[in-house]
Amino acid sequence: MSQTPEQPQPAAAPHGADARRGPFRVGDRVQLTDEKRRINTITLQPGGEFHTHKGVLPHEDIIGLPEGSVIENADGFRYQALRPLAKDFVLSMPRGATVVYPKDAAQIVQFGDIYPGARVVEAGVGSGALSISLLRAVGDAGYLHSFERREEFADIARGNISTVFGGEHPAWRISLGDFQDRVVQLEEPGSIDRVVLDMLSPWECLDAVATVLAPGGVWTNYVSSVTQMSRVVEAIRESGQFTEPECFETLVRGWHVDGLAVRPDHRMVAHTAFLITTRRLADAADGIPKAKRIKEHSYSDEDLSAWTRDHDENEWTAQALGERGLSDKKLRRAARDANQSVRVRAAHAEGAEQD
Repeated sequence: MSQTPEQPQPAAAPHGADARRGPFRVGDRVQLTDEKRRINTITLQPGGEFHTHKGVLPHEDIIGLPEGSVIENADGFRYQALRPLAKDFVLSMPRGATVVYPKDAAQIVQFGDIYPGARVVEAGVGSGALSISLLRAVGDAGYLHSFERREEFADIARGNISTVFGGEHPAWRISLGDFQDRVVQLEEPGSIDRVVLDMLSPWECLDAVATVLAPGGVWTNYVSSVTQMSRVVEAIRESGQFTEPECFETLVRGWHVDGLAVRPDHRMVAHTAFLITTRRLADAADGIPKAKRIKEHSYSDEDLSAWTRDHDENEWTAQALGERGLSDKKLRRAARDANQSVRVRAAHAEGAEQD
């Protein structure tokens, strides 16, 4: 007697997918675009209202509607309602540190070869913008271990990541402390597939990266200045443990298209950072040095010191590289705003259970 083969069970939706589907719910972030293409992002909550000089739009008028609805307030002013895309969210989310721009995050995922199921470590987390892209790439079955020196930034990142994925992501772990010290304590040698560093002095982490990164693994560095890029590259070459580094930046220019009036936009997203990628060689392998033509240089000793290990380490500061300081008040406000969606969802769920 023949047996009916068992039907395969449908796979569970990836974490956070349900939060991106269906009608608008309490706790969702919604992007409202008005008739003049101005964009505002709100978090839906019971009894909430969106106020502008054009009138008031109650949140209750949005909750339960399908995404892509066009809504009118009491004064007849219309809004287009959509959930923010990842690129929209990271540019409008609460932040402490400057975020990694979507154009750079996309290049890191592609050129860093971040694949589903990969084991990845990153530092520093900042506001969690890059972590969101990395988690989307590794998926539920992957692993992302993030390292951050400042607890205030970690709190902001936790809130932003929970907002995007509708809760804690199963593949994410975050640890506080200096990357070069903590990663070798918490990860086994050769157990990591990819390393992504967004920090002031990545050359200080070279030995730690070489320890935890598996042979063939990719190391990606995100640095803002030419001096940082040069010093990282020279340190990688000197170690002999990695392939010849590749360096590049990405510029994005939009276009104005209106009938026959087609031209580049007057503004563009130009330089944000340099990306440096290299791969781990096997322990017994000797790196092949880059072929060089000998030529004369006209650099002064002061110029050369900025690219060498003789440079005063005390001069490598965030302020020296043009980064602005952040007040504790601003960080606390950003952490509170980042966790708003989480608090609203939790309060609404608790109220629903009591009812």
